[in-house]
Amino acid sequence: MTNIKLYNKISPVGLAIFDKNKYSVGENAEAPEGILVRSAALHEEPFGPELLCIARAGAGVNNIPIDRCSENGIVVFNTPGANANGVKELAIAALLLASRDIVGGIEWAKTLKGDADVAKAVEKGKSRFAGPEIKGKTLGVIGLGAIGGMVANAAYGVGMKVVGCDPYITVKNAWSLSRAVKKADDYDELYAESDYITYHIPAIPATKGIINKENIAKMKDGVRIINLSRGDLCNVPDLLAALASGKVASYVTDFPCEELLGVPGVVAIPHLGASTPESEDNCAVMAAEEMVEYLENGNIRNSVNYPEISLPRTALHRVIALHENVPNMLSQISGALSSDGVNIESLLSQSKGANAISLFDTNDAVSEKAINDIRAIKGVVRVIVR
Repeated sequence: MTNIKLYNKISPVGLAIFDKNKYSVGENAEAPEGILVRSAALHEEPFGPELLCIARAGAGVNNIPIDRCSENGIVVFNTPGANANGVKELAIAALLLASRDIVGGIEWAKTLKGDADVAKAVEKGKSRFAGPEIKGKTLGVIGLGAIGGMVANAAYGVGMKVVGCDPYITVKNAWSLSRAVKKADDYDELYAESDYITYHIPAIPATKGIINKENIAKMKDGVRIINLSRGDLCNVPDLLAALASGKVASYVTDFPCEELLGVPGVVAIPHLGASTPESEDNCAVMAAEEMVEYLENGNIRNSVNYPEISLPRTALHRVIALHENVPNMLSQISGALSSDGVNIESLLSQSKGANAISLFDTNDAVSEKAINDIRAIKGVVRVIVR
């Protein structure tokens, strides 16, 4: 029985992917081979030698110690695109919230309870919550992945002009973009053209604090900024200064912090981007499927630290070797198998940065000696036989 540990509440639809005859899944699972997590922080968690993979039911993986996982041959999965529609819909709402003081108006309307003539009071006071329409305005989309691309297309659909910038856009995501989305050569060009700017990029060292005084200075006066990606993208003191001066008209974020709460012009949403039953189901199913396919076959899809790899099973046994991306690894591993009388029926090897994985199918029994010989090869991180 393979143990899978849960660190958050996971949709039952996803948990149903695990065959009850093969897997024991729960929050108290001991010596797990897999961890299924949403937002729980794992940086201080000890990982046992049995742990083979971690699946994040969501796109961001800043709650997972990626480097430590790579050092120990632990494959980390995420679920890009599974919650994209939920975030896209919130982004459209955020555009409207950034334009008109809808939240302030609703709160003010509550204070009219008991007023003898609510309708008259509404007509008299509504002007303070007015704001521009989004039709005809220019939206700059930074990051055109699964979510950013959907936001760009949706914004064009409601009448906005859209300019996008993503130095790392994939061919698949490029094909999914509307032809009406204008490509900016760099962020500076996007900043200069946009009335609204929305960020759909990961929180990594290179993007931390990207919403800062230097970049804000390149934006239009009265720009409206939306950040549904990560709180770390924003340099809060710089943003507060820009709001106070009027350079930034409004800031809508899905990541509240104490400094932003109650600040005029800030709409703080309590991290609702993926808080739809559809998103939670989609993320859970995708994460579970990725984990099962790896644990049973060594195939990898949507890993942040290891390459994509998929080899159809052609024999009784599969040797899975995770190793450093250095020369002669295939020949050394093949040699170790061959010296133990193991004939390789098929193989596949892929790399991603410093990490690589190789799959070897055979109809011969793989002895403990052969496994130990492979483990002894310099640069081999982990060996699994399925």
